Amino acid sequence: MPITVLLVDDEPLVRAGLRAVLEAQPDIEVVWEAADGAAVIPLVRQLRPDVVAMDVRMPLMDGIEATRALLRTVPDPPKILVVTTFENDEYVYEALRAGADGFLLKRARPAEIVHAVRLVAEGESLLFPASVRRLAAEYGNGDSGGNRAARAVLERARLTEREAEVLRLMARGLSNAEIAVRLVVGTETVKSHVSAVLAKLGARDRTQAVIVAYESGFVAPG
Repeated sequence: MPITVLLVDDEPLVRAGLRAVLEAQPDIEVVWEAADGAAVIPLVRQLRPDVVAMDVRMPLMDGIEATRALLRTVPDPPKILVVTTFENDEYVYEALRAGADGFLLKRARPAEIVHAVRLVAEGESLLFPASVRRLAAEYGNGDSGGNRAARAVLERARLTEREAEVLRLMARGLSNAEIAVRLVVGTETVKSHVSAVLAKLGARDRTQAVIVAYESGFVAPG
């Protein structure tokens, strides 16, 4: 089965470029296009795409608000990949905090675009871990309410020593297979630990778990 993608961007040329790149792949299918985040929820309910590739800045409903609304109202929501012009953008970090699974630069090379969609669809690795770390360092530090909330989440989670080790390796961007090699355990064992970490943190996926790790101070983002 192909990975199905919904494209959401107010620039027709951006949508056309992404469609051309993605539909050149035998395992990816673009199922629809939309020009604003306000169209996302009805289209997701109708089409059930695997991935929504969505501009972070749009005139009526931006990618942050659309991400929050989608995760709040749609059961079993798709993976969300926010598309942006600048990676060092507070909007991008807010979209990730809202529940987006990763981000994609509009100037990315075709191979990077395809890799991003596949990786987000699989959900077993953190997309662009170094960039997420830089965003966390710039926008996720301090004694904000979000940081206090993240610390409270981590304290309530009561991670085991092995789960804490897995979370640290996730924050470094290691995939399940790489974590298995590092810990000298089977991949299925790692998957079980990752699932336990996500459940205890109340995180939708590893991106949100890693953000909690950074904002709580459990892992230093620098």
